[in-house]
Amino acid sequence: RQAQRAARYEKTVKISAALLKSRTGEFDLESILFLKLRGLGIHDLGCIGECMTLERLDLSGNNITNLGPLASLRHLTSLNLSSNRISNIEPLRSCESLQNLNVAGNIISSIESLSSLQPLKKLENIRFKDNTYNYSNPVCRNASYRTIVLEMFPNIKVLDGERVVGRGSDLYQLCKDIDDTIKAGSYKNGQLVEHTDCKPWVEDSYWEIKRSNNAIIDEAYKQFNDVLHECRLLNNRATHVISQTERSMSLKKQPKQFAI
Repeated sequence: RQAQRAARYEKTVKISAALLKSRTGEFDLESILFLKLRGLGIHDLGCIGECMTLERLDLSGNNITNLGPLASLRHLTSLNLSSNRISNIEPLRSCESLQNLNVAGNIISSIESLSSLQPLKKLENIRFKDNTYNYSNPVCRNASYRTIVLEMFPNIKVLDGERVVGRGSDLYQLCKDIDDTIKAGSYKNGQLVEHTDCKPWVEDSYWEIKRSNNAIIDEAYKQFNDVLHECRLLNNRATHVISQTERSMSLKKQPKQFAI
């Protein structure tokens, strides 16, 4: 991956109107709503600020350092800046519609610099690190990073790919607690501890479906099945009567024909 990034840095590209039009097929920059410029060696955002109605933008895998031209994108809702060389995210404070932001794999080092995103009230998904691609930022090494970020952005729902509030957040926290507990109790002096006395939580027969020996329950099942059978018969009769009625009414509506 380092070799790939080094190769990217050898070529530098500046975003131009011609580049944007060729990538999107649009003649007017203000008509561009979605833009994907991944891994093109871009170092200068150029005229991208003229795409005033842009909603989704992917600039991942480039050589970007200055985010100034993005400040005019007030309609931007999703922005991917992962794997660049960004250290200052201050210009993003003007992107008032931003909901999803990915800046993993950059060189953001100050926890205080993250406060520039606090005016973004619609922001609900932030990613500063991505374990899947081994992307991170120096700021993530701070022992209190997660706690500080959650306090700084009380309205976010997803942090670094993990749901922190709403549906599924309890499961994420439970899995995290289990992992921490296992790591804390499974290693001693750097060696994995084997537990030979481990036993199943429940007996083998716990998951077997057992038939009921209760005569009252069996009789209730029988009565229920009888009622269900009667309902099916009534439904069939009703369907037959309705069909006959519709057929007789359709015959009455037909015009009478006389042969002379």
